[in-house]
Amino acid sequence: MWQRGNVLSAAQSKDTHAERETVLEVNELQTYFYTDEGVVKAVDGLSYRVRKGEFVGLVGESGCGKSVSAMSVLRLIPHPPGLIVGGEILFQGEDLLKVDEARMRDIRGNRIAMVFQEPTTSLNPVLTVGRQISESIELHRNADKATALAESVKLLELVGIPDSDRRIKDYPFQFSGGMQQRVMIAMALSCSPDLLIADEPTTSLDVTVQAQLLEIVADLREQLDMAGVIITHNLGLVARYVDRVNVMYAGKLVESGTTETIFAEPKHPYTIGLMASVPRLDSPRKVAPRAIEGLPPNLAHLPEGCSFSPRCSYVMDQCHNEAPQLENVGGGHLRRCFYDESKLEKVTV
Repeated sequence: MWQRGNVLSAAQSKDTHAERETVLEVNELQTYFYTDEGVVKAVDGLSYRVRKGEFVGLVGESGCGKSVSAMSVLRLIPHPPGLIVGGEILFQGEDLLKVDEARMRDIRGNRIAMVFQEPTTSLNPVLTVGRQISESIELHRNADKATALAESVKLLELVGIPDSDRRIKDYPFQFSGGMQQRVMIAMALSCSPDLLIADEPTTSLDVTVQAQLLEIVADLREQLDMAGVIITHNLGLVARYVDRVNVMYAGKLVESGTTETIFAEPKHPYTIGLMASVPRLDSPRKVAPRAIEGLPPNLAHLPEGCSFSPRCSYVMDQCHNEAPQLENVGGGHLRRCFYDESKLEKVTV
């Protein structure tokens, strides 16, 4: 079940990403919500790609459009009020915005799987975890109930749940938050997906459980040669498990590059602000992390020019009147900013 071609080491996988096939390509995606207050441009012209065996991170504050972009990939935007109004979502060359709902049902949970933010609200409280995992196996792999249940036991073992043959009969409320998240990962991996989307997979979990779950995902990534999108606020998680970082602000991509490049040489004031807000163990006790002043903008009433200009310490007159375009500053490192990159503050995490 778990063998899909040759298993690559993490180092081998990172070295060959540039030569590997593209699993997901998002081009100029626009997802808007039509409300009484106005049109909320939750995702406005987002573009990125994910190659086979590669994990890409979507980073930014709450409300920047990370989760909406992921829900758009699976076409799970509630309508009304939400609507995908433009762009392309190419999954292995197939535009998901043009396929019918029957085709999307075949892809969701099968070839593209998602681990949602809150396992407590994502799991059905009146069905056993065994039934919830086996249902996907029966649907997408045409397995009978006995076979699907046996596979579910193996999946629980795979994600580190002890006594899985007994616990398969338990209900979600009988599991801790960390164990519920393991169940969610088992469900997501039940059909050996080509792409895994993890939306804040470690929210509300203690650091020990976070580390255990992320190591499980990293191991499975190698075993399945699986692509992934990790949505998170946690820059430490990004530094350890992600190959490429996409930084979002106000529905747009403001910086993108390899993890090593972004952490060594961030070239957008917002990225620098995010990194400066992370506590450092080697900093003096009296030196506190620096918060980014102000709040993210109202997406229904965005400021003129650059959306980050009201909060930016490098703001210029041009920023208030003109919206910067995404530009390549070398080696595939992209940023959306007018300010001279050589004059930006040097900061690392």
